[in-house]
Amino acid sequence: MKKLLITTAFLALASSAFAAEPAKTVGQAPPAAGASSFYLAQDTASMKCEIVSAQPAAGGKMKVIGTAYPTHAAAEMALTADKTCTK
Repeated sequence: MKKLLITTAFLALASSAFAAEPAKTVGQAPPAAGASSFYLAQDTASMKCEIVSAQPAAGGKMKVIGTAYPTHAAAEMALTADKTCTK
């Protein structure tokens, strides 16, 4: 009986040690493949901003303001709150 109790306690502790922990993330994860994301893109010459669905290429006349937004509505809210964009 004593061996059974000790074995049960050991298995209970061992199984909790091997249980899968949820993945921990820091910051914003990149969008998953196939997921749509929206960006605030600013024309460097006119300082006007627009919402685009593809990230502008580095070195072009458009630059990304902020991060990727999961929905168009979230990007619109960020556009209205942004102070660097001209209307």
